[in-house]
Amino acid sequence: MSIQRMQQTVRRPVRVSGVGYWSGQNVRVEFRPAPVGSGLTFVRDDIGPQARVPALPEYRINVPRRTNLECLGVEVQMVEHVLAALAGLQVDNCEIGVNRAEMPGCDGSAREFVEALDSVGIVEQNQEASQLTIKEVVRVTSGEAWIEARPALDGEYRIEFRLDYPHNPEIGLQAASFEITPQCFRDEIAPCRTFVLQSEAEAIKSQGLGTHVTTKELLVFGDRGPIENQLRFENECARHKALDVIGDLALINRRIAGNIVANRSGHRLHVELARELMARFVENATLQATA
Repeated sequence: MSIQRMQQTVRRPVRVSGVGYWSGQNVRVEFRPAPVGSGLTFVRDDIGPQARVPALPEYRINVPRRTNLECLGVEVQMVEHVLAALAGLQVDNCEIGVNRAEMPGCDGSAREFVEALDSVGIVEQNQEASQLTIKEVVRVTSGEAWIEARPALDGEYRIEFRLDYPHNPEIGLQAASFEITPQCFRDEIAPCRTFVLQSEAEAIKSQGLGTHVTTKELLVFGDRGPIENQLRFENECARHKALDVIGDLALINRRIAGNIVANRSGHRLHVELARELMARFVENATLQATA
C-alpha cells in the first residue's frame, strides 16, 4: 500500500516570463500559493480575478498540437508544460496567474518552470493529498495511436511512451519509461523539449503562426537531425511526449497511482483518458468538477 502524503503548494509567488510560441506575445506566468483542496487553477490577470479556469479535463477545447482550456468564455492556451511542472513536483494546489491567454514557450520544455518553483520552495499543507488509483485497465484509441492506464501493484506512478517516425530516421522508433517522482521529473523529463519536423514547422509558419520561433527555441528535425541544435538525451523526443502525458493527466487534479503506457498518442487522447479515469475511479467527479 502506498504511503499517503500531504498536499503541497508553493511557498511564495514566483514568475516566469517569455514569449508565446503561437501568439508571439510577451507573457508572464506567476505561480501562487493556494489553499488545501483548491487544486490547480489558472487566473487571467489581464481580465480580472474572476476570470478563472480550473485545470480539469472537461474544459479542454479541440485544437491541434497543444492543450487549451476554456471556461465561461475565458481561455488559457498551451498549458501542458506548466501543468507538467506542477504535477511532476507534486504541487497539488496552485493559482497560476497569467497576463495573456498563452503560456510562455521558453525553450519548449518544462525546465524553466521547475527551476522557478524550486527557487521558492514547495511546502506541505495540513490535509492528505487526493489520489486516483487505477483499479482496472482503461484504454482509449485512435487508429494506431493509443494510451492505456493499468493498475500498479505498489502504488507508483509510472509512464512509458513509445513513438515511431518511420519517415524520419533521425527520430525513428523511441521509447522512454519512468517512475514519476519529483527528482526523476527534474532530472530526466523536465529538460526535454518540444519537437517538430521541418516540413511541419514550415506548414505552421505558412499559416502565420509561430513565425518568430527559431530552431534554437525548440527541436526542428531535418533529414540529418535537429537543425542548429543538439539533443539533450538520445531519446529526448519520447521523453518530451512523456512530459506531455504528465501535463495532460494533471487535469485529473489528483495524484495518480497506476501505470500509463502510450503509443503514438497526442493531447486529445491523453485528455480523453483523463476524463475516463475520473468517470470510473473518482466518486462524484462531475459534482466536484463543477463545484
